[in-house]
Amino acid sequence: MRVGLLGGSFNPAHEGHRRLADLMRRRLRLDQVWLLVSPGNPLKPAIGMAPLAERLAGAEAIADGRRIVATDLERELGTRFAVDTVRALRRRFPRVRFVWLMGADVLAELPRWRRWTTLARDVPFAVLPRPSYNHRALSGRAAHRLRPFHRPGRQATMLADAGAPGWTFLPARQMDISATSIRARTARGRSSSPGV
Repeated sequence: MRVGLLGGSFNPAHEGHRRLADLMRRRLRLDQVWLLVSPGNPLKPAIGMAPLAERLAGAEAIADGRRIVATDLERELGTRFAVDTVRALRRRFPRVRFVWLMGADVLAELPRWRRWTTLARDVPFAVLPRPSYNHRALSGRAAHRLRPFHRPGRQATMLADAGAPGWTFLPARQMDISATSIRARTARGRSSSPGV
């Protein structure tokens, strides 16, 4: 079985997450994509973070429960860092071949992640473009360090089977939607409502 892991806060989950999961599942020929709803992202402030149950419910609403599955496995496993989550998942599901899915914004910030080079040795990455992040991501520290393990997009279907280290940047139509912009619009809407 080949599974893509799309980790995040999902604060809130949105159509961009769903489109990314669908696209990656098809392009990488994955059996499933798991939306790993984080109990608490170590790089994001707790202020403004919706409760885990609310964020999980939002992820479940955009998943189909079959090919795209929302889960709070990190809460169950007791992990907060991707490197620990991947190791725990590999122990629990030894026959599953995992691929970590991310946008270019995540590749750009990857060197801030705990033991990110160990994570790169444990699981291959598939990266999709994001507006205003692509150049920074592809010229950044992570891409430079992992350059020997880069695979062209045309080899994306082999990424899960080839294993780590390995990564690919998949050309795709860019989505200019983010949880940050959704939260900002929601906040503006609340502040302009009568009686607020």
